[in-house]
Amino acid sequence: MGAWAGSRMWAFPTHQRTNALTHPLMPFLTATALNKSYQVGTQHLHVLRDLDLAVERGEMVAVVGASGVGKSTLLHLLGGLDRMDSGSIRIGEVDINALSEASLVPFRNKQIGFVFQFHHLLPEFTALENVAMPLLVRGLAKQQAQAEASHWLHEVGLDQRADHRSGELSGGEQQRVALARALITRPKLLLADEPTGDLDSHTADSVFELIARLHRDYQLTSLIATHNIAFAGRCHRVLRLHQGKMEEVSPESLFT
Repeated sequence: MGAWAGSRMWAFPTHQRTNALTHPLMPFLTATALNKSYQVGTQHLHVLRDLDLAVERGEMVAVVGASGVGKSTLLHLLGGLDRMDSGSIRIGEVDINALSEASLVPFRNKQIGFVFQFHHLLPEFTALENVAMPLLVRGLAKQQAQAEASHWLHEVGLDQRADHRSGELSGGEQQRVALARALITRPKLLLADEPTGDLDSHTADSVFELIARLHRDYQLTSLIATHNIAFAGRCHRVLRLHQGKMEEVSPESLFT
């Protein structure tokens, strides 16, 4: 699998790529027979239908599919932001179905980083304060939380913007702050829902490069929902969500 021929060239090591939705080794993230439906007026929408998914530790996996097919729903379920109708989800050794709401909150805070299309920064706080927020919620002392936030602002190239509020930052800078906030708890799993969807192509490319570098440097397992086929083709694997089920596709097929 070649890297996308953009402004930079890179590819993940071949030995890290897999070619199936399941693997004989125990995957880090699994979903089994996952179902989710919604009632919209008089219409019953069955979004996910007995969906199976397995992601190995350290993989960076793209999820593609048409708008409205259920990519966001899937990420919300995997991250414990919503509950499934039936099925099971395991992250590492943890069956998140078995967690109460009270247990799920600290689990998400410690183990999962979320990045969304819209950054959801708190406008009244500075970039430093926004990034520090997950550690403050955990109960860490303000000085320690802000010291860690400074480290992550450096990682995303925003050392000089720490005291700026979100309204004073560009769209790309806001998304970098959101990424730093997602990773400050040093999670094992990164779930990103259209993280470059609201950015121009040049800024989107730089943000994706940053996500890829942090994925490698911090040995993350990452699942990225995206409409950008160029970015999808640069991941270890590409999964297509279609009619409620997941199918693996070759990255090369995205460009044909």
